[in-house]
Amino acid sequence: MVRYELLGMDVADLRFAVSPLNEAVLSLRAWRDPGRYPLQLRWLRTLEAVRGSLDEAMLLALTDVRLWTPDFLNPRPHSPLTRFDDELARLASTDPAVIERDLRAVHGATPLPEPLQGSAAEVLNRIIDALAAYWRFCFEPHWPRMRAILEGDVTFRGRQIAQRGLATMLSGLSDTVRLVGNVVEVRLRSKLDYARPANGGLTLVPSLWTTNASTPISADEPPMILYSARGAATLWEPQALPAPDGLAGLLGTTRAGLLSHLDTPASSTELAARLGVTPTAVNQHLRALRAGGLLVGTRHGRSVLYRRSDLGDMLVTSAAPHS
Repeated sequence: MVRYELLGMDVADLRFAVSPLNEAVLSLRAWRDPGRYPLQLRWLRTLEAVRGSLDEAMLLALTDVRLWTPDFLNPRPHSPLTRFDDELARLASTDPAVIERDLRAVHGATPLPEPLQGSAAEVLNRIIDALAAYWRFCFEPHWPRMRAILEGDVTFRGRQIAQRGLATMLSGLSDTVRLVGNVVEVRLRSKLDYARPANGGLTLVPSLWTTNASTPISADEPPMILYSARGAATLWEPQALPAPDGLAGLLGTTRAGLLSHLDTPASSTELAARLGVTPTAVNQHLRALRAGGLLVGTRHGRSVLYRRSDLGDMLVTSAAPHS
């Protein structure tokens, strides 16, 4: 069991944050043991085409048969708006002694897996390269949808604190978490056992890749609890894009839904994941809407982000029901 003492029992000792790096690293558990993550099988199948482009040996070495991951790869995030590139930049400054400690905590005193052998600086550079490619090919196209689930969970938990209190919110994270007096207790399946004050506050991090609440392995790490986000089961379910009936009659249901949704930019990959169809199918509709002057496209990195044009805005507004 891990115990965090909340100093002064002040709600300000608690904060929520979202970590793209945590999500990417924890998702490697599903690579190692897909059977434990049936909700993610659809996503895993989409990765088959790109796995050969990745440093798979290194990525798999970042977790073990217990599905533990090194603490330095699961840093405490500082905000619900944390960016992956910022976390990767901080990762590059990790103390070599911490890298050695955390890799040994996961893999034990036996020789480390071959991809993790060498100087800490060399190993860290290879890890960063492997994770950067993994994020680009496997996570970045889907991150807006993932992030929406995580941010929705944070909003729900904040509302719970306001309406029902801190103890109720904490017990709702998992049946293994509870508040006893001013101590947050986290019961773990492992033999991990330590207690420490929540100096600097306790950070609660929703995740799509954990079924039970978990904490850092080392008591030296900042207090943090990762827990399963609400709504994770709906992540890969096809979702309708509603549109006014008049607009659907003019453009067809799918194109009307896309146009109504694209008041904020999105990529074809993101839209395809939401609709449960292939990017090729979505691109056909996007090209038609763009050719008709209803969408504009802007390149953002390796993706093209589509949004409504002024003409598209006027069409959606005029088709909306008026009270």
